[in-house]
Amino acid sequence: MGKFIVKKASTGYMFNLLAGNGEIIATSEIYTSEAACLNGVESVSVNAPIANFEDQTDDPVKTAVNPKFEMYKDKAGEFRFRLKAKNGEIIAVSEGYKAKAGCLNGIDSVRKNVVDAKIEKNY
Repeated sequence: MGKFIVKKASTGYMFNLLAGNGEIIATSEIYTSEAACLNGVESVSVNAPIANFEDQTDDPVKTAVNPKFEMYKDKAGEFRFRLKAKNGEIIAVSEGYKAKAGCLNGIDSVRKNVVDAKIEKNY
């Protein structure tokens, strides 16, 4: 089972989503308040299981509607994903993956680990 770790950052609050093995599988932006950060956690929990998938490394790209996971290549050539809410806001992002398969596994892991994920406050 996954868990959200909410922590204080220098300019606000953020969260990491951890898989059952303790690996970080998604990270949030910095929120200005704890309440806004907890709303972000809730948004990821609601949107990730039902999110569509858009592979921006495909040519042509088949556009998906929000909520969605977008998989793309970064400037370093690594695969990454971002989760967008229904309103188009980015609510979680991944680390870089060398292989496309790793990125796809990361998306699957987020979908599975948000279900019944506990919230831990680390501050």
